Amino acid sequence: MKHNENEDISSILVSEEQIQQITDRLAKQISEDYRDDERQVVLLIILKGSVPFAAELMKKLTIPVQLEFMKVSSYGATTKSSGEIKIHLDIKRDDLKDLDILIIEDIIDTGYTLNRLTTLLKNRNAHSVKTCTLLDKPSRREVDLTPDYTGVRIPDAFVVGFGLDYNENYRTLPYVGILDPKVYSH
Repeated sequence: MKHNENEDISSILVSEEQIQQITDRLAKQISEDYRDDERQVVLLIILKGSVPFAAELMKKLTIPVQLEFMKVSSYGATTKSSGEIKIHLDIKRDDLKDLDILIIEDIIDTGYTLNRLTTLLKNRNAHSVKTCTLLDKPSRREVDLTPDYTGVRIPDAFVVGFGLDYNENYRTLPYVGILDPKVYSH
């Protein structure tokens, strides 16, 4: 019998309805900010967790965008960031100097991943680099980083769902929930 992942959630932190409201607000703001931009806007989607958020967001944008992907990790099968960033899939474009890149992230906690990616892309001479996150956990920040676009600030809890995982599970939940500690504290 398959395991019901909903049973491992102690509480829902961001509901499906709230996610829709957040993506409506962010898409409107991003579309307005880039409306008169003459350069190509690229959504740089960070795999795997950001895919559901990016999909909802891009459906609502009223500006033309291109998509690129990067795959980076800092967690593995743990609940704490290692502080080390590994790039598993990199963006390969020769026209970075002509691009306005908007990094789409599912969650920012320590800030190491986004800080490193932003610096990397600026060092590669991208015209501009901005950041957009569904969830922001500023209480865990270890680097000086403020996202340009923030969906919602959340408390310091281990969350899963809507792309976020624990050991590759829970990504398909349609909401963001707090994972019951009994699941990961063995």
